Amino acid sequence: MLEFAIAARRGSFHLNVECVFASEWTVIFGHSGAGKSTLLRVLAGLEPMEKGRIAIDGRTIADRARGLNVEPGRRRIAMVAQQPALFPHLSVAANVAYGLGGVDRGSRRERVDEMLEMADATELAARKPRNLSGGEAQRVALARALAPGPRLLLLDEPFGALDGAASDALLARLRRWVKENRVQTVMATHDATDALTLKADVALLREGKLAAFGPAGTVLAQECERLLERLGRA
Repeated sequence: MLEFAIAARRGSFHLNVECVFASEWTVIFGHSGAGKSTLLRVLAGLEPMEKGRIAIDGRTIADRARGLNVEPGRRRIAMVAQQPALFPHLSVAANVAYGLGGVDRGSRRERVDEMLEMADATELAARKPRNLSGGEAQRVALARALAPGPRLLLLDEPFGALDGAASDALLARLRRWVKENRVQTVMATHDATDALTLKADVALLREGKLAAFGPAGTVLAQECERLLERLGRA
C-alpha cells in the first residue's frame, strides 16, 4: 500500500496531492501539465518535496517534517519513464544486469534471462542501445527496472514508442508478472483507454491537485461529463 501527502514545486507549477493507493494497479490520469510526471518523480525520490510524507506498506521513506529522506536507490521503487535512458556503452543484457551487483553470476544470468523474456526482448540481449528501435529500448528499460525486485513500480507513459497491439501485449505480460510477484504498480497516462482497459483505480489529476479518485468507470465518466459540459458552453 502506498500512502502519501505531497506538496512540491517545479518552477511556477505547484503539486499538492494526498491519497492512499491500496490496489495492486492504480492509474494516474490527467492531461499534459496536470502533474503526473512530477508526482511520480517525487514518489521515486528524484525530485524534492516542500512538505509531506511518503510511506510504502507502513514504512515511511520520506517525511519532510522529520528530515527523513531515503535515497532513491534504497526505496525499492523502480521507475520507467518515457525516455529509456539506457547505458549506451553496455549491451542490453548488461543494462538489465546493472542493478544486480550483489547477486552471484549464475543467479544474475538467470534473472536477466527471466526479465528479458518477460519483456519479450530475449533476442536483443547482445545488442547495444544504439541498435535498438524506440519500442525495443522501452522493453529493455522495463526489464532493467524490474530486475532488482522492486516493491513499487512507477510507469510514466512508458509504452509510447510501441504500436497499439504491441503495447497491449506487453501490458498484459507485465500485469501477469507484477501480480505473480506482488509488485504494486502506478501508471501515469493521458489516454483514457489505458485506464478503462486496465479496470484499475484512477487518480484524476487536474492542475496539480487530486480532482477525483476511484474506479475507472466512475472517475472517467465524471471527466467525460465535464468535457461535454465545456463543449456545450463553447
